[in-house]
Amino acid sequence: MKGLFVFLSIFVAVTIASAEPVIVLVRHAEKVASAGKDPDLSPADRARAEALARILKDSGITAIFTSEFKRTQETAAPTATAMKIAPTVVPAKDIALLLSKLRQLNGNALIVAHGDTIPDIVKALGIDIPIQIPEDDYTELLIITLGNKPELFRLHYPD
Repeated sequence: MKGLFVFLSIFVAVTIASAEPVIVLVRHAEKVASAGKDPDLSPADRARAEALARILKDSGITAIFTSEFKRTQETAAPTATAMKIAPTVVPAKDIALLLSKLRQLNGNALIVAHGDTIPDIVKALGIDIPIQIPEDDYTELLIITLGNKPELFRLHYPD
């Protein structure tokens, strides 16, 4: 985990110096199984949400975006609390609205999304590499630098 902190700190520092915005895109942490239409996070994955906040503490995040579902909001909550940022809720399927909000940013952003919307978000941000998130994978950290030629970096945080 320490190596991931160091990598992200260096990566974000270099990116900030080059004035290119960074988008950190993650899938919500694992939800409680069979808990209805809008389930909470599982107790174990509340710890994953806390780990995300620790990983991003020096990332220069100035905005956080979640969907209308509790699992995305609960995943973002520790980071939002630590950074004193009120998350912006954007409907999960409204990628055009999310992109319009990202274009207005001055700084870096965290997006907590869903396994079925992340590939479309990545593509809309200008990344040509197709992304697939396995149904049982909640560990991906997708780092996208914006600018003339967007770049994608795929990392995993520990289980």
